[in-house]
Amino acid sequence: MIALIDYGMGNMHSIAKGIEHVGGRNVKLAKTPAEMAGAERIVLPGVGAFRDCIGALKATGLDVALKEEADKGTPLLGICLGMQAFMGESFEFGRYEGLGLIPGAVKPFPSDFPSRGFKIPHMGWNDVVFASDTSPHPVLAPLRNQQVYYVHSFVCVPDDPAHLLAVCSYGDYPVASCIGRDNIVAAQFHPEKSQRAGLAMLEAFIKWKP
Repeated sequence: MIALIDYGMGNMHSIAKGIEHVGGRNVKLAKTPAEMAGAERIVLPGVGAFRDCIGALKATGLDVALKEEADKGTPLLGICLGMQAFMGESFEFGRYEGLGLIPGAVKPFPSDFPSRGFKIPHMGWNDVVFASDTSPHPVLAPLRNQQVYYVHSFVCVPDDPAHLLAVCSYGDYPVASCIGRDNIVAAQFHPEKSQRAGLAMLEAFIKWKP
């Protein structure tokens, strides 16, 4: 069973259909820890505000359950806001504690971006440049020489450079495209909106054996 965490802040239908399209079986929407129990893989999607995301996860106990599953070695995939929720903290309109699965912070783009002609959010097709081109993460390998679809106003900054798996550039600013460690991987872009490249990544995730 693949648990798709449903806390009211993600495009569940598109992601579920994408996973099923590439061979994922028994995709289950999980709104509580009980519904997530027994999952072989877990996907945490999301769009919207960090504060609301963390608040919704805490309200149901899913925050603690996700940390427990991460400690157990269950493969976890974070998408967009889900990736940001994996971080230790966020400075999106205040300071809020994250799940802490990847030490680091979610920070805004440089304050001078709009005056320099760079729109926020960063929206549209952009690259995925592997941190290690010789041995990319197995979930990300299908993204070589591909572009994917981004929509975000804040960026993840991991404390440990080893947790930065891929980047892209927006203007002259490097953006964390993918982060991860051990059994955890996450993408700032939307694989469900990234056509064949995104579907190939979802397929790689459901086959991944960390």
